[in-house]
Amino acid sequence: MLDNLRLELKARIHHYEEHQHRSSGALNKDLDDQALEVQNDEVVARLEEEARLELAQAEHALARIAAQVGDFCEECGKPIAPDRLKALPYTTRCKNCATSNEGESSSNKAF
Repeated sequence: MLDNLRLELKARIHHYEEHQHRSSGALNKDLDDQALEVQNDEVVARLEEEARLELAQAEHALARIAAQVGDFCEECGKPIAPDRLKALPYTTRCKNCATSNEGESSSNKAF
């Protein structure tokens, strides 16, 4: 499951990179169209950033699985519920630890 997610994320990132390099050509000459294209570029940049973060999470989880610790919480060491792993396959924290860390940045909460 995580391997498929990793491949999908890499493909998405590649697609976003191609968009950012404007493989379709230069900006449109119409100012309204240019503004829309720039706005679209900003959205694509954010999507790429989110995909890169999710890819890093998936790769971290895969490394933990390879080390045979992927089913255990990074913080407390207790098993992560199978339902949680099914819903968030790249999670590295049990529900209790993830909930107690709500004050942390969003990049750490997903783990």
